[in-house]
Amino acid sequence: MANKIKKGDLVEVISGPTQERGGYRGKQGRVIEVLTESNRVIVEGVNYVTKHVKVGQSARGAKEGGIETHEAPIHVSNVAVVDPESKKPTRVGFRVEEVEKDGVTKTVRVRYAKKSGKDL
Repeated sequence: MANKIKKGDLVEVISGPTQERGGYRGKQGRVIEVLTESNRVIVEGVNYVTKHVKVGQSARGAKEGGIETHEAPIHVSNVAVVDPESKKPTRVGFRVEEVEKDGVTKTVRVRYAKKSGKDL
């Protein structure tokens, strides 16, 4: 399932509480990282968590630490790729095409949005 969503894709959160209730459903963002072993993705601006970091010294002697906020992973089943034409969530399909370059034909798998048929 994680192979349908790639780093850099624009995705929308399709489950969880709505934004009026403090959730992230309906919010769109770019995929920062894909964690294939746990079927999770990290989306920019979605699922913020606060992390308390212990104060330590850096190589220069500056003290670092405190409360940081950053994005936490979200399951891939809770996000959907955004259709480039309609800007709505869509499913992803694969199409096998023959591409000719310098007289050599190659078969290539192309990802496309199922709603509009546009390539991703």
